[in-house]
Amino acid sequence: MSLSALVFSADDKVVRVLRRVLSELEIGMELSADAESAIHKLTRRRFEAVIVDCADQRTASRVLRSARSAPVNKRAVAVAILTGQTGVGGGGSDLGAHFVCHQPLSAERAKTSFRAVRALMKRERRRNARIPVETQVIIQVNDGAGQLRAVTTDLGEGGMAVQLAHRPKNLGTVAIQFSLPGSEDVIQCTVQVAWENPGRQLGLRFVDLASETRDRLKVWLDSRAPEFEQDDPPAPCKLTDLSLGGCYLETGSPFPLRTRLILSMQVAGSQHRTEGVVLVMHPDLGMGVEFTRTTDQQRADLEKFIHALTNGNGVQPAIMVEPEGLETAEPVNAAPPKSTPADPLLELFRRRSELSPEAFQSELRKQRSPAPKAVPHKASV
Repeated sequence: MSLSALVFSADDKVVRVLRRVLSELEIGMELSADAESAIHKLTRRRFEAVIVDCADQRTASRVLRSARSAPVNKRAVAVAILTGQTGVGGGGSDLGAHFVCHQPLSAERAKTSFRAVRALMKRERRRNARIPVETQVIIQVNDGAGQLRAVTTDLGEGGMAVQLAHRPKNLGTVAIQFSLPGSEDVIQCTVQVAWENPGRQLGLRFVDLASETRDRLKVWLDSRAPEFEQDDPPAPCKLTDLSLGGCYLETGSPFPLRTRLILSMQVAGSQHRTEGVVLVMHPDLGMGVEFTRTTDQQRADLEKFIHALTNGNGVQPAIMVEPEGLETAEPVNAAPPKSTPADPLLELFRRRSELSPEAFQSELRKQRSPAPKAVPHKASV
C-alpha cells in the first residue's frame, strides 16, 4: 500500500519542488489548486499527509481544519509551507500543522524535512490500522472492585473497539485484560475511552503500554495486517544535552510537538533504550525530548549511561531515533511530582513558548556545565 499526500497549492514553483521530492521519497501526490477541490477530496479520500501552501493563511487554515474534521483524515500528518518568517509557531500549531517548511522551497531542504514526514506517515498509518477480530476483554471498574466483560470488534497498535452489553457511567481510565487469538499472549494494560456510539460500542485507546507488550502486539498484528511498507530505519541525531528527565537532539529533520519517540543511545560500550515525547521542535535545528518511562530501573540505567558519557573522554555518543506515533493528548509528565528533583533542562523545555529558537539555544548553552563530571545528573556533549 503506497503512501499518498494531498497538496494544496497554486504556486507552480512549489508544486514542481514537491512533485520531485515526493516522487523521490515514493509518496504519491494528489494536487488541488483551489480550496474547494482540496476540501472535497479530504472528505472523501484518505491521505497519509496534507501539505498546504499558506500564501493565503486564512484559506490554508480552512483546508487544514477540514482535514482535522474529516474522519478519514483526522490523523493525517499536516505540513504547512510558509512565506518568509511568518509569525506562526515553530511547530505550525497556530495553523494546526505538525511540520513547517519555509519559502523559498528548495528540493534539498524539503527532502531533509520530508524524511521525518514520511517516517511519521508510515508509523501513523500502521498504528491506526485496525484488524477485525473478536476476543473477550475483561474491564476492571470501581477501582478493581468489579469487572465488565466485552468483546472486541477490531484491534490495532493504538487501541481497540469493543461491544458492551451496557455502558457504565464514568468509565474513564481503566485497566483491561485480553488474549490475542491464536496465541498464548495475554495483554494487560490501561486504556481510556476515546469515543462511543449509541450502539454501546466504545473505542478504547491504549495508555502507557509497556515496551515488551507493545512489541508482542506489533508482531501479532503484523502477521494479520494488510501489507505495509517497512518503517523507515531509525535516524541518527546529535545529542547536545542530557538529564535524567530528557535530552536535546540536533537534527535537520526534527519531529513535531507531541511525537512519541523511541531513542537508542550508545557510548563507550554503554547502551540505553528509552521512550520520550517531543516538547520542543525547532525546524531544521533540533528537538527537546522528555523521557516518558521513569521506573527505578530505567532511571538507574540512564544514570549509568550519563556516567559513561561524562567519563568517555569526549567520545561522541551514537543516538538513533524513530517515531512511535503522534500523541493526541497533552504531553505526559507536564507537572512532575513534588518529590522529583528540579530538572533545569525540562524546565527550559516547558518555557518553549516564551522563547524564540535563538533565545532557547542561548539558554541551553548557559545551562551546560564547564565540568560535566562533577554533575552526575546533567551532561552536555
